[in-house]
Amino acid sequence: MHAEEIRQYCIAKPAVTESFPFDESTLVFKVMNKMFALLSLEKFEQGSGSINLKCDPAWAEELRGEHPDDILPGYHMNKKHWNTVEVNGGLAPKFIIELIDHSYELIVKSLPKKMKQQLENGDY
Repeated sequence: MHAEEIRQYCIAKPAVTESFPFDESTLVFKVMNKMFALLSLEKFEQGSGSINLKCDPAWAEELRGEHPDDILPGYHMNKKHWNTVEVNGGLAPKFIIELIDHSYELIVKSLPKKMKQQLENGDY
């Protein structure tokens, strides 16, 4: 997958914003101001694209065991809750989309009730 494909998919989700809060090359996607994905544009330019995604801790461990070359503990993140997913490796684009969806949904589930209601009502 290309960086722009991932970007388009992420920003199409409800209440998602994008920004560069850390540096000029790390694109961060947030839902209701909570991070769910980080994309290193510099790595994509170098040909080794990856995305950091939030993940259920038990599933994160399982994924790392099943895909040791393509799913790693989150780079510069809490390694219990985040994975770095290599998108130019052996993972199917459909599976990468599933991992993005999982990350987004984890954040939405953790939102306070009022914010969830705003999201559901499109009031964001």
